[in-house]
Amino acid sequence: MTLVGIFLIPPTGHVEATDGTFLGIYLALWGIFTLFMFFGTLRGNRVIQFVFASLTVLFFLLAYGNITGNKAVITFAGFEGIICGASAIYLAMAEVLNEQFGRTVLPIGEPKAA
Repeated sequence: MTLVGIFLIPPTGHVEATDGTFLGIYLALWGIFTLFMFFGTLRGNRVIQFVFASLTVLFFLLAYGNITGNKAVITFAGFEGIICGASAIYLAMAEVLNEQFGRTVLPIGEPKAA
């Protein structure tokens, strides 16, 4: 929600738009948070690990692109974001279908029992 506010509030004239460096630092902080969340997925299935790994990469690419003003990196991050989002949608569908049918309909790379 705060990211939406960063983009939508400045056109109202109440506050000034943020510069790329601030936005980059903001996104890098989310990248750090997501990295720690990724560590929490290491005992989970492979798809959730991929979702959080790709989300971490996405945040750091966006941070770098905004800090440096490199539009090519931001564009590349957009494509990486599509991959991240598609994998999250796949995981959601797999969780629902596998639960409802009581068997593996869409594989998610379940971890091996210790």
